[in-house]
Amino acid sequence: MKVLVVGKGGREHALVWKLSQSPRTTQVYCAPGNAGTAEEGINVPIESNDIDKLLRFAQKEHIALTVVGPEEPLALGIVDRFQQAGQRIFGPSKEAAQLEASKAFAKQLMRHADIPTAEFRLCDHPEHARHYIRSREHPLVVKADGLAAGKGVMVCSTREEALHAIERIMVREEFGRAAGRQVVIEKRLEGEDLSILAVVSGRTILPLPVSQDHKRAGDNDTGPNTGGMGAYCPAPLASESLQAEIEETVLVPTIHAMKRARKPFKGLLYTGIMVTPQGPRVLEYNCRFGDPEAQPLLMRLQTDLLDLLEAVVDERLEEYADGGVRWDPRPSVCVVMASKGYPGNYEKGHVITGLRRAAELPDVKVFHAGTRLDNGRVLTDGGRVLGVTALGDTLADAQRKVYEAVRCIEFPGAFYRTDIGARAKPHGPEGIAGSGSGESKPGETAEKQSTKEEASAETGPRSL
Repeated sequence: MKVLVVGKGGREHALVWKLSQSPRTTQVYCAPGNAGTAEEGINVPIESNDIDKLLRFAQKEHIALTVVGPEEPLALGIVDRFQQAGQRIFGPSKEAAQLEASKAFAKQLMRHADIPTAEFRLCDHPEHARHYIRSREHPLVVKADGLAAGKGVMVCSTREEALHAIERIMVREEFGRAAGRQVVIEKRLEGEDLSILAVVSGRTILPLPVSQDHKRAGDNDTGPNTGGMGAYCPAPLASESLQAEIEETVLVPTIHAMKRARKPFKGLLYTGIMVTPQGPRVLEYNCRFGDPEAQPLLMRLQTDLLDLLEAVVDERLEEYADGGVRWDPRPSVCVVMASKGYPGNYEKGHVITGLRRAAELPDVKVFHAGTRLDNGRVLTDGGRVLGVTALGDTLADAQRKVYEAVRCIEFPGAFYRTDIGARAKPHGPEGIAGSGSGESKPGETAEKQSTKEEASAETGPRSL
C-alpha cells in the first residue's frame, strides 16, 4: 500500500515513522513534510490546505490511504472531498470537525448534551464581551471561536488580562477575522489537565492511553500558552475509575450528540480534560492526533498503526474487541525544543547540530517539526523545531534519557522546558500500566506491570 500523510509537524513525522513500519506499506508520502519525514518517506511539495492538489496527487499515485494530521484541512472539508472521489481517508467530515473548528459549536453541544464543562458565555461583539468580563468576579479564560494554531486560548488571572485578550482577538484580529468574530468566555478551572485520545468508528469507541501535555512556554507552567512544549504517556493521574467516568460522562454522550446532530464522528477524537475537585471537566475538543501527544503515544504503540487506522475508515474497529491494541508497557516522554521568541515572533534558518548523536542513544527518537533540508543541512523552519522522545523503564528513567538526548542537540536560540513529566502523581508503580494508565479492556482490571519484561498492556473498544 501507498500511504499519504498530510501535514509538516512533529505529529506528522511520528505518523510517517510508525506507518512506514507496517509490513503492508510500500511507500509513505508526506505533504509537505519536513526534514525528518524526508528520512522516513518521500516529501511532496503540496501545502496541507491545498485540497485540490492533494486529491490529484492521491489519484495519480494510487494512494490507498490518506491520513490527515493538522486541523485546518479537516475544517476545510478534505475528508468529504476525498470520499466523494472514492479515496480512502482517515479523519472526520467537515461537519464533524466543527467540534474543533468552532469552540462556540463545541460549548453549545456540551450544554445541550449535559457534558461537564466550565460555565461560559458566547459574545459576538467586543463591547458585549467587555461588559460580561466586568460583571465576573472569578478568573476567566478567553477563547477565539475559530482555529488559531493552538494560540487562541488566553488563560487570564485578572480582569485586565481578559479585557486585553478581547482587544487582541476581536479588535486587532491577531488570529484572523474569522477566528475572532466570536469569542467564548468561560470560568477558569483549577486542577490537572489530561489529554484523552480515542479512535471512533461507527458504534465503537477505542480509548488510547492517557497523556498529559504541557502548554505553557516556561517551567512550572509559566509564560504564554503554546501549541505544546512536551508530553508524557501514560499519565498516572488517570486512574481506571477516572477514565471510566470520563468515558461515561464525556466520550459516549459526545459521540451520541454528534449523531443526533446528523454530524456523525469518525476518526480521532482528542478531548482536553481538566480534573477539578468537582470531577473532570471538558476544556476543548480536537479532531486529530495531538502534537506533541502523538509522539510519546506512537513511541509506545506495538499494534500496526496502518491496520488500526484502516479499521476506523472501514468501520471495523470492533474487530479489536478480542485482541485489543498492544502497547509497550514502558512510559515515554517528549520534550519540545523551540525557537527563541516562540509562540511569538522567531527567526528561521538556523543550522541544527547534534541530531545524529542524539539519535544513537538507546530508546530515543528525535521527531522533526519545524525543520527543512538545505544542501544536506537541517535548518530550523518553525517555532516548535523538534520533539525529542524517549522510552524508559520508569517515568524518571524516560526523563533522564530524553534530557540526555536534548543536551546533544544545538541551534541558536534553542529553548525547552526542563520539567516535562514532573507533575506526574503516580497511584501505583511509577509510570507503569496499573499506576493509572488504565490500559486494559473495558470491565477488566489492568495488571500491575513494573518492568518492561512483563506482558504488554492492551486497550479494547467500547461499543455504543
